Amino acid sequence: MLERLNPAAPDALLALIKLYAADPRGDKIDLGVGVYRTDEGETPVFAAIKEAERRLVTSQASKSYLGPEGDMGFVEGLMPYVFGKDDPSMGGRVQGIQTPGGTGAVRIAVALAKAAGITRVHLGVPSWPNHAQILADLPLEMAPFDHACADGTANADAVLQVIRDARAGDAVLLHGCCHNPTGIDYTPDQWHAIAAALAASAALPIIDLAYQGLGFGMEEDAHGLRAVLAAVREALVAYSCDKNFGLYRDRVGAFYAVAQDGSQLPAIMSNAAGLARANWSMPPDHGAAAVRLVLEDEALTAQWLDELGTMRCRMRQVRARLAAAGRVGTLDLTALGSQNGLFSMLPLDKDRIARLRSDHAIYMAGSGRINIAGLTQGNLDKFIGALADVAG
Repeated sequence: MLERLNPAAPDALLALIKLYAADPRGDKIDLGVGVYRTDEGETPVFAAIKEAERRLVTSQASKSYLGPEGDMGFVEGLMPYVFGKDDPSMGGRVQGIQTPGGTGAVRIAVALAKAAGITRVHLGVPSWPNHAQILADLPLEMAPFDHACADGTANADAVLQVIRDARAGDAVLLHGCCHNPTGIDYTPDQWHAIAAALAASAALPIIDLAYQGLGFGMEEDAHGLRAVLAAVREALVAYSCDKNFGLYRDRVGAFYAVAQDGSQLPAIMSNAAGLARANWSMPPDHGAAAVRLVLEDEALTAQWLDELGTMRCRMRQVRARLAAAGRVGTLDLTALGSQNGLFSMLPLDKDRIARLRSDHAIYMAGSGRINIAGLTQGNLDKFIGALADVAG
């Protein structure tokens, strides 16, 4: 039976990691892996998380199961940051469960949407590759539309047309902020237009908020999500703490349902818990418990927000330096300064990307995506010079 299986296509990013590790050149640059790095090239554990872990080790009395819902203190502690401090439950219309990372949250959101009758999901492309893989695995029809314009801005006309043309059984999957892989976000005015269109549409909004705080700030980065939720009757939200708490390998996320009426939530969440039970049974506890301890302590919360602000400021500085370079050969880097988060895309073909790797020891995804945090004050000039060489 198992001999019928064909080899799966190798993961291109994992292959890139191996190539980078094997390169002996001392000035090599890794722009492929999607993690934050300091100007020294490190991906440290947040000091606030370290202190929360220390407290957790000394105070945690049991490793017994929590159930498929996970740590509800964690789930509820995030809600003021996601949905707003004034009314985190939106009048009793919001509930959530803990998930293994944002990936688990997206999986639950899309699977629950399918169980509720969704048959087609509209997705702006390019997008995070796992979005399409999850849709294909369920399976659900994916209907792509163009996320970005050639000038490096969001294609609001495309998403608005998709929303207006949506039929019953359609969902629209949107990135809440810091779009992966382009870094191109909708403007506040565009978000309000999207919200108004969704309010009049048959489409169910599914919003993936994986990078809150890495764009302009925790409040600012929730603006688009909150504009949509203020306008629509129901929605699904996937949330990740991997980036904004630095908990990549601990797999910390949350899924939230926004119901038309609070009385519908028991049925909705029982279905979500059932899907979680079938997929992973119980989510991992350690990272979510650490986040909960941070959010329960005013001093640790302030420390976390300060650390997050340092990350955000550094990425803004890198983007400003790239934008200041302007036109580099045939590339215009100006738009990178107005994009957000960890990622941006460069319009380079595979031959030029290969030349960056072979001639300059610069490693980036074959799609043209670069991790902004892989650039430092020490290697930015080299990177810009290499782009001028291959794109001249």
